[in-house]
Amino acid sequence: MLRLSPPGTQRFSQARSFEAVYGGGEANVAVSLANHGLKVDFVTRLPNNDLGEACRSFIRQYGVGVDHIVRGGERLGIYFLEMGSMQRGSKVVYDRAHSAMATIEPGMIDWGTVFTGAGWFHWTGITPAISAGTAAVCLEAVRTAKSMGLTVSCDLNYRKKLWGWGKSAGEVMPELLAYCDIAIGNEEDADKVFGIRAPHSDVAAGVVEAGPYRFVCEQLAERFPQLQTIAITLRGSISASHNTWSGVLWQAGDFFEGLKFDMTHIVDRVGGGDAFVGGLIYGLCTYGPDYSTPWILRWRLPA
Repeated sequence: MLRLSPPGTQRFSQARSFEAVYGGGEANVAVSLANHGLKVDFVTRLPNNDLGEACRSFIRQYGVGVDHIVRGGERLGIYFLEMGSMQRGSKVVYDRAHSAMATIEPGMIDWGTVFTGAGWFHWTGITPAISAGTAAVCLEAVRTAKSMGLTVSCDLNYRKKLWGWGKSAGEVMPELLAYCDIAIGNEEDADKVFGIRAPHSDVAAGVVEAGPYRFVCEQLAERFPQLQTIAITLRGSISASHNTWSGVLWQAGDFFEGLKFDMTHIVDRVGGGDAFVGGLIYGLCTYGPDYSTPWILRWRLPA
């Protein structure tokens, strides 16, 4: 979709121009993987107009395959982003109604052809949140992917403002996640989607220590026993431009904690979770789940 943002840290009410960039959850991960040197294709539906072509060209310039993008629909989805500054948080306004993706229906994408020769399919919880049609197409995709032997990963990516078409995330996501091998989320996603909350944590106050999220991973694994790997990003928001960042990884019953980073002077925090997912998928594709590899040893088991 198209992202429009006021220059710098201006507010919507101050803006007289908007900076344009194309992206989205799955698209960001695709670009990340292409930057890591993996062959990757992006699958979506774009309108058959100049904006649709601009979006397609934007993704292609990063080395992402676009041959499976289908065309149709009236318009490209848009979201407006007001960048936060210091203690003022960011603000998002969605404009996705009647977009090419919002009006997609099962059968419009030939998933059998898309997945021929592929080994991995990644999707996010943003897609089924858009409309009943996107939810149905997403289910169509994960079913086909599993039947063809692909590894399937999902970033839960809960967006409250998008779930307005008649069903909640809690009603839709369990059936979709049942086809997944890998689940990824941030510090709140499991709570917002499945009601699984980390004990002794206070995300609103920036308290996101790694230990309590072992409970979240174990509860997800108990509810979805087919999951082989669960990863959770832990971002503590001190301010819009100062965050702490870490993550945890659950794999076959073992629980690993990532190093904790203190990040100041953040320029653009949007897509940080997608970059994490890109790195995780690259690591699993390149090194696999072997705990003796240099990649997995960058995490540490809790004492």
